Amino acid sequence: MLEAAGSSPWRATLPHSVEAVPLARAMVRTALAHLDEPTHSDTAELLTAELVANAIQHTTGETPIELVVEILPTGCQVEVHDGDPAPPGNLSHPGTMPDPWQEDGRGLLLISTLSAACGHRPTDQGKAVWFTLPARRAESA
Repeated sequence: MLEAAGSSPWRATLPHSVEAVPLARAMVRTALAHLDEPTHSDTAELLTAELVANAIQHTTGETPIELVVEILPTGCQVEVHDGDPAPPGNLSHPGTMPDPWQEDGRGLLLISTLSAACGHRPTDQGKAVWFTLPARRAESA
């Protein structure tokens, strides 16, 4: 279910399966097309795919995954909500970075490296993991 109303965030409930990843990427691409100043859509899609894949991999599927894309005056914020209250990977230990040589954790490394800010917060149903990206400045000719 997709909704976008005025300045309200874009929201979608995603299936707890791999089909959620391309759906999430498409929603982010569509939402960011409405920005007055474009943001880094490819980066937003990549980081969203990582968050959604993590939610699928690390939760049971008893609670739906929700994607929220908020257009901000300075760019965008993307959140992925899942039913597990446990903090994601190394985000539970601020100041530590995932080991890039380990099989797990590279997605969080991408998110923390490529976003302007990222984090997580508890929700009534579990947690939300988020990142923000700034708007791109128009290239001067």
